[in-house]
Amino acid sequence: SKMAVNIEISKLLERYGEALSDKQMRILDGYYNCDLSLSEIAENEGMTRQGASDFVKRSEAELIRLEAALGFCKKSDELRAAYEKVLSGADIKTLAELVENL
Repeated sequence: SKMAVNIEISKLLERYGEALSDKQMRILDGYYNCDLSLSEIAENEGMTRQGASDFVKRSEAELIRLEAALGFCKKSDELRAAYEKVLSGADIKTLAELVENL
């Protein structure tokens, strides 16, 4: 769903935003975190709406490439799931398997 994609890109932006250019960070933050429309971004940045759309897509692709190469979000999700199992009182065998897979 579009909302799930938005949440995923927002997570990637939080994790990898520092690796983007200031312009990429500003535009993606506006689009995903501040609910700016492509038309508003285009006006703010002095570009066409299509230009803003293309820029957002290229910047999203860069975030996805970073996650594919580095995997920080995936690892973080795995650690969170393991922590939740510890809190829920999982048995020692399950916990040992979790640790081995991390």
